[in-house]
Amino acid sequence: MFRQTRTRTLAALAVLGLAAGCSSAPDADTTTAARETSAEASPAAGSPFWVDPASPAAQQVQRWEQQGRERDARLLKLIADRPAAIWPSAERPEPKIREATAAAAREGRTAVFVAYDIPHRDCGQHSAGGAYGADAYRDWIDRFARAIGDSQALVVLEPDAVAHIVDGCTPGEYHAEREQMLSKAIVRLKRQPRTKVYLDAGNPAWIRESWKLVEPLKRAGVANADGFALNVSNFQTDETTKEYGRRLSEDLGGKHFVVDTSRNGNGPLGGDPSQAWCNPPGRALGTPPTKDTGDPLVDAYLWIKRPGESDGQCRGGPSAGQWWADYALALARNSSV
Repeated sequence: MFRQTRTRTLAALAVLGLAAGCSSAPDADTTTAARETSAEASPAAGSPFWVDPASPAAQQVQRWEQQGRERDARLLKLIADRPAAIWPSAERPEPKIREATAAAAREGRTAVFVAYDIPHRDCGQHSAGGAYGADAYRDWIDRFARAIGDSQALVVLEPDAVAHIVDGCTPGEYHAEREQMLSKAIVRLKRQPRTKVYLDAGNPAWIRESWKLVEPLKRAGVANADGFALNVSNFQTDETTKEYGRRLSEDLGGKHFVVDTSRNGNGPLGGDPSQAWCNPPGRALGTPPTKDTGDPLVDAYLWIKRPGESDGQCRGGPSAGQWWADYALALARNSSV
């Protein structure tokens, strides 16, 4: 399955990692044994979201068990046994969507997906690609939606697409067309009777003034969505992200939102902001996926970015979206969840 992570423009890199609310690294006295005990506690037992039993993390657990790396395998179950979003293929999204929704239905759970195929995606950077044009994109979204059918699903729509309009990375001649594509995509996906849609709205350290997103989000059809998504593939803390989300929600008439908590357990990396976004060391898993957020505006904490998949070829990592076992293990070791 083709998966990609998000990247940032030079303008965005100037501010990433600087948001307030960074938490400190876990206490050095926290024992590996304690985390292993947590990993053995079937963390997804009561989750409303579907866990992919064939995820890269699950496959890595199996390999390490076979190799006798039982301690590492137990730690990695903190990722493998928790629900993370599926990023369906840009070429053929239907097989994975149908497989996931069917399996989720058997368990009475919701499958979580990311729709990521907008033309001129990621401004031609690490996650470049996307559909060849508006007609191709509409066809892809239609196939995506039909594959969901009447299953229970949650779709995060096009990470970075609106924020790249605001920061100027996406050329101006594409803005109106992109907003129309997103608006039509929301309407199409919402024709599926049990599908919730959240339009991506970046993160607090990228477009720092949330009001700048309001009109682009409106033009992109957020009124017809269930809400917006924040912090996808980023590391901003829950509190920082929720504060930002509340301001944006107020400007959008009370729209709800979801938060990516997959890797924000220690907040963003300090130091050079141009390096903060790509495979930063010392990060940790964040709040496990749940609908029980304790905040009436936050519909769910989700692991939208799949923990352990690379941000790009930096700090020794593989290409964007590729599985990186060592990084995944570090996230688990640093985690308190």
